[in-house]
Amino acid sequence: MAKVSMFVDLDASADAVWATVGDFAALERWHPAVSRSETDGTGVGAVRDLHLAGGGLLRERLENLDAAGRSLRYTILEGPLPVRDYVSTLRVSGGDGHSTVHWSSEFAPAGASEAEAVKMIEGIYAAGFDKLKTIFGT
Repeated sequence: MAKVSMFVDLDASADAVWATVGDFAALERWHPAVSRSETDGTGVGAVRDLHLAGGGLLRERLENLDAAGRSLRYTILEGPLPVRDYVSTLRVSGGDGHSTVHWSSEFAPAGASEAEAVKMIEGIYAAGFDKLKTIFGT
């Protein structure tokens, strides 16, 4: 299994950042690759369809949500990425005025080398972090 783990520090409270990244139904608010999302259900078990800005659809399911701990875990059900068995955790830590967003995943490459799949996932995380920096500052 391949692994990716990245983080970004932000000049905003952990609660404010979590209010944005913890909303499973609204990834388009902070990730530039997503033009629109539609969610079926709420809470654990909810499935979101992410309409990608460059075309294509990514379907994900919320597997765990810990609002008090500011963490969620989701899996990719289907989509154009060269991965399978993808499980990811998104977590926000910190306090007033400063926070860190941690994004990590494990997956098996599918249709690409491990290095290529890891590079693609790292690029997706970096794009989301860049957008968060424009929203919240670093």
